[in-house]
Amino acid sequence: MNLTLLMYLVPSLIMFGCGVYGFLTRKNMIAIMISLELMLNSVDLNFVVFNRYLFPGQMDGMFFTLFAIAIAAAETAVALAIIINVFRVARKVDINELIKLKF
Repeated sequence: MNLTLLMYLVPSLIMFGCGVYGFLTRKNMIAIMISLELMLNSVDLNFVVFNRYLFPGQMDGMFFTLFAIAIAAAETAVALAIIINVFRVARKVDINELIKLKF
């Protein structure tokens, strides 16, 4: 494996690990969403790196990453709308408190 490939994959692995840790340990819905976005960004970085090293003349990984970023932005907008509506009802965005709610 090329040394420059490892220079991109190790930070991506660290980013994904931090995202998984944050997703599993946080109780705040916004912090969970930020952790999910961190995981998505590390996957996008992997798409670009593997496209660069496996198919250097093509742009398939780059376009796939752009579509993934667009979908992640739409998903973030929907998640923020849900979080705002939950906050209006419960006045909290803590996951443990939301389990007690009955809608």
